[in-house]
Amino acid sequence: MSYEAVVFVYALVFGLMLAETRVSVRNERALRARGAVEPRGDVYLAMLILYPLAFGLMGAEGMSQSKLAAQVADSSSSSSGPAWWLTGILLMLASKGLKYWAIASLADRWTFRVLVLPGLPLVRTGPYRYLNHPNYVAVMGELLGMALMMSAWTTGPVMILLFGIALIIRLKVETRALRDQRTR
Repeated sequence: MSYEAVVFVYALVFGLMLAETRVSVRNERALRARGAVEPRGDVYLAMLILYPLAFGLMGAEGMSQSKLAAQVADSSSSSSGPAWWLTGILLMLASKGLKYWAIASLADRWTFRVLVLPGLPLVRTGPYRYLNHPNYVAVMGELLGMALMMSAWTTGPVMILLFGIALIIRLKVETRALRDQRTR
């Protein structure tokens, strides 16, 4: 992928991340005003750092890779191997589609934090008909898609692993909070 394309994707991903942050903050305020409860033990702060850091590091590696590739490119050699960037773009688009379907299904209950409104049933529409945590599937798809798009063969696996560990802890906290809320 060319340097310009890498910069464009990088900017687009961060722009979408900022838009998602605005929705999350707005929904968080409304949920707290309605009495939402945040469970103890969440790894929100770690995820708040790791998620944009992962994209930032993968984007930086992609920029570095594209500059290096441009320097060593030989116009007589047209064999560049598999088009991982195309696979990454398709995975990113599919992941964003799933994520936005999950966000639309949760509506004003979607936030970056685990916030549970006592007395409300679980959402079982949209992708929640098929998966308990479609948003998290989408987030992991976004990370993998970015790694592929950017040819981030070093930072991609490392950041996916680190975020995956935080996500496993988050899933335990969220599952417990939702289970406890249903038994009240």
